[in-house]
Amino acid sequence: MRGEALLLAVALLSGCESRAAVERTRTRLREADLPRVQALVEQDLQNHQAGVVKAADKLGPGFAVRDPADRESQVRAALKILQQPKKGIDEFVASPMSFLAAIGRDGVVIARDREPDRMAGQDYGSRFEVVRKALGGAATTGLGEFYAKDPEAPSSWSILFAAPSLREGEVVGAVLAGIPLSRLAQRLSRQFRVEQTGGAPVWVYLYKGERLFHWDTPPEVDALIRDPAARAKGLAASPSGYTETARLQGELQVYGAFPIELLGPDVGTIIVRSPE
Repeated sequence: MRGEALLLAVALLSGCESRAAVERTRTRLREADLPRVQALVEQDLQNHQAGVVKAADKLGPGFAVRDPADRESQVRAALKILQQPKKGIDEFVASPMSFLAAIGRDGVVIARDREPDRMAGQDYGSRFEVVRKALGGAATTGLGEFYAKDPEAPSSWSILFAAPSLREGEVVGAVLAGIPLSRLAQRLSRQFRVEQTGGAPVWVYLYKGERLFHWDTPPEVDALIRDPAARAKGLAASPSGYTETARLQGELQVYGAFPIELLGPDVGTIIVRSPE
C-alpha cells in the first residue's frame, strides 16, 4: 500500500509540474516571444522602407535612358549593385527580400534584379496599390499576392515596399521590393534559434487568413498547427490571440497564434515551443 501511495504521489507531483511548465510556456509565448517577433518584424519594415527610398533616389537617372534595351540592361545592373555589400544600400544587406524591381512611369516593370526576369513587361501599376501610390509620389508599404507559373500551384503573399524615383522634382518611375511571408517566417525562426541558449527549437510561422507561411520547418510541426478552421475559431473567441497544447510524437507542445497588426488585419504569427 505504501508503494502504491508513493507512486500516486509521484504521479500527482509530475502532473502538477507539467501543468506549471505549460503555464510558464504560455506566459513566455505572450510576454516574451510575441513582443520579440513584433520587434523583429517592425525592424525589417523600417529597414526596407528606408532602403527602398534610397534605392529609388539612386535609380532616378536610369529611368532617363532612351533606348528600352539599354535602359533595361542598365537598370538591372544597378539593382544588383544596390544589394552588394559596401557598394550597395546597408538596409538591403542580409535582407530576406526576394526581388528588387524598377517600374516605369506607366506602371510597367522595366526590370528586376536577376534573370530570367518574369516580371519585366508586367503591369504592376494596375495590380498593386503600393505601386500606384509610389507613382503618385508617396512611398508606401503593403501586401501583394503573386501567382505561380503553374496555375495549379498556390499563390504567395509578400510585403511590398515602393518608393517614387524623381528627376528635377518629377516622378519618373518607382522602385519596388518584396519580402515573401514564407521568407520572413524563416528569418524569424532562424533568429530565435540564434538567440536561444538551450532546449528544443522554437518554430515561428506566419499566417494570412487561412494560409500558413513557413520555410524549412518540420512537416510534423506544420501538420500540428495547420488547421485554418481551428485557428479561425480560436481567434474569433480571443481576437488578441490564444495558446493551445498538443502532442507531437508523444511530447507535449505549446503554441500560440497572435495577430500582427503591423502586417495587416488578417495576418499574424504562430509560435511553437516545448514546455520548459
